[in-house]
Amino acid sequence: MKKTAILICFLAVASAWAADKPKPDQLIPYKETPQGELRLHIFNPKNQTPKKKAPAIVFFFGGGWNSGSPSQFYAQSKHLAQRGMVAIAAEYRTKKGHGTDPRACVMDAKSAMRWVRAHAGQLGIDPNRIAASGGSAGGHLAAATATLEKFDEPGEDVSVSCRPQALALFNPVFDNGEKGYGYDRVESYWQDFSPMHNLKKGAPPTIVFLGTKDDLIPVETAEEYKAVMEANGGRCDLHLYKDQSHGFFNKAKYKETLAETDQFFVSLGWLKPLKK
Repeated sequence: MKKTAILICFLAVASAWAADKPKPDQLIPYKETPQGELRLHIFNPKNQTPKKKAPAIVFFFGGGWNSGSPSQFYAQSKHLAQRGMVAIAAEYRTKKGHGTDPRACVMDAKSAMRWVRAHAGQLGIDPNRIAASGGSAGGHLAAATATLEKFDEPGEDVSVSCRPQALALFNPVFDNGEKGYGYDRVESYWQDFSPMHNLKKGAPPTIVFLGTKDDLIPVETAEEYKAVMEANGGRCDLHLYKDQSHGFFNKAKYKETLAETDQFFVSLGWLKPLKK
């Protein structure tokens, strides 16, 4: 009953926020590449100042490393900013937009996380409470920042950690092996590229959302990821949504998945519980 009451309260608040089209408060360049400048789309909590040490989350859009837009996570960003987090939707290079391969996507994701941590003081962010999140291939990038040792941008200061302290993953690409997603594009380096095959002890607490009828990410893959994390002493909350297909989190189950994401950060102590 308690969880039901929280969800009802949350849905009412989320419906009111969704009425307006979200717009970021700031667009800040974080990286210059041979293919052009990349920016962070930042949503700030009310009365945010550099003196504050708010938790933060960096979102990576989906699109198969081929295309996509940071606006995919504007609604989630607005909600979490309203709740007290600095929410950031990151640009990164894609095949259609920049002519790059999936390795560039991971390099940019790592660069975004490092830039946010290095500039935490001016953004009013707690550098020890930065989460990564994303959907589909963006979920892969978020998980990659937490698990992969390779694919750092040459010349970048790797003494600044790119690793998040939490992960929120929406129908994420976990497995890039022969039976996983995108193997034909990453075959020559898949073992270093696949989060499933690079999980180690110390991976951050993670929440995962997946539809049972996802035609790209089998339920068994998510269950295996959860099992490996837990075998290494980690936390992985897996939420399966019956009969939902790929991308459901921004469609039929947007409010429900956002409510669970909110509660996940409450459980970590990053957000205060919603008032009933």
